[in-house]
Amino acid sequence: MPSTAWWQDFRYADGVVHVKKTGIDVPVEPGVVSETLTWLAYYARIEAARLSVRADGPRVWFAPDRPRPWYLVWPVLQLAGLRVARSPEEADLAFAFEDRTKTAALALPVDLAVINGACLDVSKSAVAAVFEAVFGRALAVDPQSWNGAMVRKSEANGVHDGHLVEGPLRGEPGFCYQRLIDTLAPDGCVEDLRCPTVGGEIPVVFVKRREASRRFANANAEVHMATPQDVLSPEERAAIARFCAAMGLEWGGLDVLRDRASGEIYIVDVNKTDMGPPIALPLSDKMRATRALAGALRAYAETVAATREAA
Repeated sequence: MPSTAWWQDFRYADGVVHVKKTGIDVPVEPGVVSETLTWLAYYARIEAARLSVRADGPRVWFAPDRPRPWYLVWPVLQLAGLRVARSPEEADLAFAFEDRTKTAALALPVDLAVINGACLDVSKSAVAAVFEAVFGRALAVDPQSWNGAMVRKSEANGVHDGHLVEGPLRGEPGFCYQRLIDTLAPDGCVEDLRCPTVGGEIPVVFVKRREASRRFANANAEVHMATPQDVLSPEERAAIARFCAAMGLEWGGLDVLRDRASGEIYIVDVNKTDMGPPIALPLSDKMRATRALAGALRAYAETVAATREAA
């Protein structure tokens, strides 16, 4: 469990912030500074809101890392009234938390139920394979035999380096290739459904829109909240729950795209250490979303802890 101050997670040099854990480099540009200030306003609201929340929920041991404030689970944890255990021996349940694409199974000195304990691989290829197995349709393509547009992405999580390429072509090591899901709206924007999940359920959906030219960027022109019932059918929600179970994902964010032509959904990314809520979401909606997720996580944690006690 890290004891260092959060700013020691980063290294700055020549206008670039290096994230030590993930290896990602973030150029310090005006947009990054603006987003940081927007996030700080949300952080301040969370700090104020948690003063009225009783911390009387189950005790959670995070390992091998403890989430920093910019990870979505941190503000949710504050408003859920869950307590961070100081050791696995005093915990009611554990939470496998490490910001890496592939992780090892968590080894504990005591018998605890582990949230995300079986979610060891969130690479793009692993996500595509599980999606195909659950939904019965392929997302991944063979670049050497695919004719036409496809998406090339790094296998690593959180890189946001997707590019449109034309097949057939020789595939590059470290990258996966997927069919292009057409989400282009009449106004020229593409739309993603960011679905935070807790125990396979979706408490809230972030509808993210951006210009088509910035299809794979992490910055959005607009974000608004929706209920899962607004944007997903009961059958789709049930399939998403089965997908989460197959991934071993009990907490995390899914990127879901709906193809304009077929109307079918595709899960193109899984992030078990997701950040958020999205920067472009209005502050009042950020708080509403956090409270909704907090209620869901509290209920799920209590169920997991109670199951262990009954055993």
